[in-house]
Amino acid sequence: MIVPLRNERSNVDTFVSDLAAQDFEGELEVLVADGASDDGGIERLRAAAREAGLPLQVIDNPAGWVSPGLNACIREAHGDLIVRLDCHSRYPTDYLRRCAEVSEQTGAWNVGGRLVPTGTTPIERAVACAMDSPFGGIGWTRSSGGRRVDTDTVTFGAFRPEVFERVGFFDEALLRNQDDEFNMRLRAAGGRIVLDPAITVVYRPRGSFGGVWRQYFEYGLWKVPVMLKHRRIATIRGVVPLVFVLGTVALLGGALRSRVARRLLLGEWLLYGALGTSFAAHGVRRRDEEWRLLPGVFAAFLAFHLGNGSGQTVGLLRALRRRRR
Repeated sequence: MIVPLRNERSNVDTFVSDLAAQDFEGELEVLVADGASDDGGIERLRAAAREAGLPLQVIDNPAGWVSPGLNACIREAHGDLIVRLDCHSRYPTDYLRRCAEVSEQTGAWNVGGRLVPTGTTPIERAVACAMDSPFGGIGWTRSSGGRRVDTDTVTFGAFRPEVFERVGFFDEALLRNQDDEFNMRLRAAGGRIVLDPAITVVYRPRGSFGGVWRQYFEYGLWKVPVMLKHRRIATIRGVVPLVFVLGTVALLGGALRSRVARRLLLGEWLLYGALGTSFAAHGVRRRDEEWRLLPGVFAAFLAFHLGNGSGQTVGLLRALRRRRR
C-alpha cells in the first residue's frame, strides 16, 4: 500500500484501524510518503501502526505534493499489487481483498471501485448528495448496473507493478490530476482499467462551498496541462464545464448589445437551473436526506461546474500566454 500524506494527525487513527481490520490474508507493507508534516501526525502514525502490528515504512517527500510521494513509495514497493490509499477516506474490511481478487480475475493493470461520499455536517451531506449524482458528480459510475466495467479512470487504484515498468511513473510536474494523466498513458499502452462497484471507498467531502470550489478549480486548472501533454481530450464529460463557463461569458458579453444573446443566456441558465434542481431533488430523495439540504446540493453543483470550468479557462489562458512568449 502506498500513501502520500502531509499533516494528517486527525485522520491517522481511523486510517490505521481500517488497515488493521482488513480481511486480506496475504502479506502487507505500508509505505507512507511524508510531505514534511509538522503537526505530529507522523509520530502518531508510527505509534498507531506499531500498536496495530502493521509493517510501516515512512519515506521523506520533501517536494510536498502527491506525485513525487507516490513515485518514492513505488520505488520501494515489493508486493504483487500496489494499492494507492488516502488518509481522508475510509476503507471497508474487504477493500484490499476485493482489489486483489479483481486484479487477479481480470488481469487489468489498474482496478478500483466506487466512491461513496458521506458527510456529517449539513454542508458535507449536501456536497455528498451532489457528488453522488450523475449531474457532474461521480454517479455516472452507477450506470454499470453493479457489473464490472472497463473505464478511463478509477479512484486511487490498485496497480500491477509491471505497469510502472511499461508506462513510467506519475508525472511529478502535476500538482493535481496526476492519476488521470497516468491512466491515459496506461490505456494508450494497451492496459485495462476495471471498475468494480463492489469495491467501495467512503469519502468525506469538503466542509465548505468555498473549499469545494477551490478543489474543483484546481482539478480544472491541472486538466489543461494533461490535455496539452497528450494533445487530446481525455473525455467529453471532462470539458463540459469549460464549455458551460465559456458559453456563459460569451453570452454575457453579447447581452449588452444583442437581444438574441440575452435570450440564449436566459435559456442556458433556466435549463441549468431546471436540471440542477431536478438532480438535486433526486439525490436528496434517493439518499433519504432532509429536504432542507436541497439548496445546498444545488450550490454544490455550481461549485463543481463553475470551479472546474473556471480552472480550465485559466489553464488555457496561461498556456496561450506561455505559447506567445
